[in-house]
Amino acid sequence: MASIEKSLKDYLDYLEIEKNRSPKTRENYERYLKAFINFSKIKKPEKITAENIKNFRAHLARKENLKKLTQTYYAIAIRNFLKYLIKNDYEVLSPDKIELPKIARRQIDIIEYADLERFLAAPAQNTLRGLRDRAILEMLFSTGLRISELCNLDRYLNLNRGEITVRGKGEKLRVVFLSDRAKAAIKNWLDKRTDTLEHLFISFSKQTSPLAQPKVIGKITPRAVQRLVEFYRRKAGIAKNITPHQLRHQFATDLLVNGADLRSVQELLGHSNISTTQIYTHLTNKELREVHKSFHAARRKRY
Repeated sequence: MASIEKSLKDYLDYLEIEKNRSPKTRENYERYLKAFINFSKIKKPEKITAENIKNFRAHLARKENLKKLTQTYYAIAIRNFLKYLIKNDYEVLSPDKIELPKIARRQIDIIEYADLERFLAAPAQNTLRGLRDRAILEMLFSTGLRISELCNLDRYLNLNRGEITVRGKGEKLRVVFLSDRAKAAIKNWLDKRTDTLEHLFISFSKQTSPLAQPKVIGKITPRAVQRLVEFYRRKAGIAKNITPHQLRHQFATDLLVNGADLRSVQELLGHSNISTTQIYTHLTNKELREVHKSFHAARRKRY
């Protein structure tokens, strides 16, 4: 039998090469599994037992004080590692021995439409930075892109087509679409750019004067996008939290409220499993609302 370190490396390589998982997924799985291995002090895969997994999960809950959802990520990583080992003829603990906790469905908190419009209009349009920021906000709401997908976009778009092919999780390709407002905002931004960088969105250095021409640093980072979203939330006077990922929720909710079917929204968001998309349905199921309005206590309307 190979050592646990060798088996882990083989598994991580398998995730990245054969399963086509992203480097970030590999990084997360490596962190989860190394935490378990270091805690349990096992040297070989066959030494993984239900007992040391139970003790590790108790440690995560009590000592590390992790949320239930985060604890689940560790358990899933161990289960998938065991599945890989069994597939490769290791005699190890059955993954079925690891039960996953039931997690309450996430509540999606969205902002009112009037607040959303005020937020999207917050960036000034008389500066290069403001033009960039308006294009970013409109792009996020128009497409439902993940923040990493947004940061990796190429500047050479065919705006007339109004669609972009993006590479999402697991290197999967999908098409997203630009609203007229998003196209106009991106065109205004690109028309004023003088740099030659290939990325659609770039970072600037801090300005000493609001009217000074900002210095280009390079491709925009996820952290920079998070900061600008927070800045415009405050500028628009919105009390509720807004993040780049929350704009992805706004995008999905807007589609469903206006009649889009769940399967189409799944495709637009790039979800592998429709159960991930179903977190929105408790907010947006117009059909059920209309059924209730039409048929609930219908006889009482006579009185």
